[in-house]
Amino acid sequence: METGIVTLKKGGGRALKCGGPWIYDNEVESVAGRVSDGDLVLVHDFDGYPLGRGFLNRRSRLLVRMMTRNGDQEVDEAFLRLRVRDAWEYRKRVMDDVESCRVIFGEADFLPGIVVDKFSDVLVVQSLALGIDRFKGLIVDMLKELMEKDGIRIRGVYERSDAKVREQEGMERTKGFLGAPFETKVEIRENGVRYLVDVAEGQKTGFFLDQKYNRRAIQRLCSGARVLDCFTHTGSFALNAGLAGADRVLGVDVSESGVALARENAALNGLSDRVEFTCADVFWLLPKLERDGEKFDVVILDPPAFTKSRSSVKNAVKGYREINLRAMKLVKDGGYLATCSCSHFMDYELFTKTVGQAARNVHKRLRQVEYRTQAPDHPILWDAGESYYLKFYIFQVCGEK
Repeated sequence: METGIVTLKKGGGRALKCGGPWIYDNEVESVAGRVSDGDLVLVHDFDGYPLGRGFLNRRSRLLVRMMTRNGDQEVDEAFLRLRVRDAWEYRKRVMDDVESCRVIFGEADFLPGIVVDKFSDVLVVQSLALGIDRFKGLIVDMLKELMEKDGIRIRGVYERSDAKVREQEGMERTKGFLGAPFETKVEIRENGVRYLVDVAEGQKTGFFLDQKYNRRAIQRLCSGARVLDCFTHTGSFALNAGLAGADRVLGVDVSESGVALARENAALNGLSDRVEFTCADVFWLLPKLERDGEKFDVVILDPPAFTKSRSSVKNAVKGYREINLRAMKLVKDGGYLATCSCSHFMDYELFTKTVGQAARNVHKRLRQVEYRTQAPDHPILWDAGESYYLKFYIFQVCGEK
């Protein structure tokens, strides 16, 4: 049983009381009791009313990450087992398959600060908060046990807790095997496309599972098409286009290692003759393609997050506007643009406004085909805005008519 009590200031905890998962350091009046960072604490409102329990970390701006809104609830092994079971059962219900998916998505699964991705028979765990870090091994063991009951044997676990955000929690960045070592290039299949996922050296946990159904959505546009896939990473959108019957696909990324793996993936799918990749800066390449008079039936923009803080949103808007207007110039009249943002600071309204500004600047009219977000294995928890981060549009791009 924890001994600490965190008491909020009068008027503090407004986001928490609306369903948010955190208590910020400037909302707290006092921390009482014998308690260390990473320990569970009971949270009281200014008048002593119990608001729940969570993990304390005085080295973080996020002072408390809530585990339960029930002040009488014990956060023990049985509690964690229930949360982990619920997360796994949810994926089995909402996904077409669970061969590769995000199994735990932090706060959106009421397990703050931990992410677990499944790539075929390998788990990749990313621990980003001090309190939950103590339980990562237990959580992984619980997942393996649940999956084994469903006939799924996990052959290895790799930790990718090397994100910079750990330093804001007063934690060192770390990565490596949790258990016996194994070959870290893992083959998966998604939407009929085969990929090699480098869980040790790839970005984040090795592959962006959140775009699964968005990648599938562009397939129907690509038969017989000439396609440009910008920020291709390891080739996922490009390969979906190729598999759908595109005549020619060009994938572009600034990462040499990403492009090298994309080429391996093209060969793995027998698409090397129609899907090619080049290493280049998209901001440089798009104007060059325009000067060369190139046109495409489909252009895809899947950039990294241009902003990871509110202070840099203005510059991010310029970046999103620039790539979108350049891309629209390269789309044949009546062709299609798929464009997205993965930064939650670039919210739906701002992203929509920015894409609209880009269209007006180049005298294009957009017909919205559809709007999508992340796949449901990355659930959006209302009142936890950080869980709603991916915005994905498909437009038909028309000249002035």
